[in-house]
Amino acid sequence: MSTDKPWDVSYEWKALLTMSLAFGLVGIDRFILPPLFPAIMKDLPLTYQDLGNLVAVLGIAWGASAIATGFLSDRLGRRNILVPAVVVFSLLSVLSGMATGLVSLLLIRTIMGAFEGPVAATGVAVAVEASHPKRRGMNNGIFQCTVSLFGSGIGPILATQLLLITTWRHVFWIVGLPGLVIAVILWFVIREPATLAAQRGTTVVARAALGTLFRHRNVPLAMLTLLCAMTGIFVLSAMIPNYLTDYVKLPGTQMGIITSAIGFGGALGQFGLLTVSDFIGRRPATILSFLIAAGSLWLFIHTGTNLPALFGLLFVASMFNFGALAILAGPIPAEAAPAGLVASAAGLVIGAGEIFGGGVAPAIAGGIAQHSGIQYTLYFALSGQIVGLLLALFLRETAPRRTRNAPSGHVSVLDRAPDLG
Repeated sequence: MSTDKPWDVSYEWKALLTMSLAFGLVGIDRFILPPLFPAIMKDLPLTYQDLGNLVAVLGIAWGASAIATGFLSDRLGRRNILVPAVVVFSLLSVLSGMATGLVSLLLIRTIMGAFEGPVAATGVAVAVEASHPKRRGMNNGIFQCTVSLFGSGIGPILATQLLLITTWRHVFWIVGLPGLVIAVILWFVIREPATLAAQRGTTVVARAALGTLFRHRNVPLAMLTLLCAMTGIFVLSAMIPNYLTDYVKLPGTQMGIITSAIGFGGALGQFGLLTVSDFIGRRPATILSFLIAAGSLWLFIHTGTNLPALFGLLFVASMFNFGALAILAGPIPAEAAPAGLVASAAGLVIGAGEIFGGGVAPAIAGGIAQHSGIQYTLYFALSGQIVGLLLALFLRETAPRRTRNAPSGHVSVLDRAPDLG
């Protein structure tokens, strides 16, 4: 498949910027809850187990919807899935500020997760389709890093600072409304795969059968490995704020700053490790990420009240943990996807990782915190990194720069794109 038409770099960056802003708002709306939870606990009769369950129901709903809407996006179009999803989850963030107890919060956060999952699965497909193959890892890194930069980086600082001047209810309202503007922009910017193919002078390849998703071993393997990465990320995101205030005995403002290391480190990792994986390969970058994440988290667990050390170690652990997540949720399933099933493959992998790593794991961590002590939840997160490291050893390399001259093996339909730019 080749064409003499120049690559549309303008659309590549417009699509990437718009999707990144949308995913950043997903991050804020999703991850704003744990930093607000110490304040919510004073207003509503909630426990650590309730915190774990609130994070869990959103993750499970996110995962299930990512799987379903990944399939739908490949059939109904990108905008038809993205725009309603962004509108609804933004309104539900506002509704979170009106909750009167655990039941209403659980209901709101469950529905919110069902409408945030489509942005993840379809967003990966949009970023892949808009990107030149040589920039696929870097661009996916830019897209994916916004969820941690906004959600776990800016979110805790924003939440704890706003709590100095307003209530937790008003914080939910403030962070929810910008999504409505982004939804309008998405409708006018994002192009469908058939439109892109026509503009590039390429042929739309017939969509493969769903059963072919599992022919490449990276798809089921990425599902298992991603849930390990997400176990570390979501257990830490859910439990670190209360761990720092209740176990390490830090005040709320210091807790917010240290917790922000998860987001700032994660954003750097999602961008940096995905970019690096374009050159050294997906498999070695994933293995390296799990290895360093596990070592840094181990040191964090054994650090006392040294604030710079706590921030630095949590930053490094999150950087490489999120780096592994980004590679496993983006280019690995996309490059293993059969023709016409990029969003389906991404949704399947992200959904499996979310249902356990983002759903079941925080609920388990909530039980550990409630019955054994919140400090032991960090060992549970560490176990996810260790198991993920072992599974990553069996991944097959798919990075275009590393497989271009390979004599045999799977070649993704994405790598048949014109080699321009």
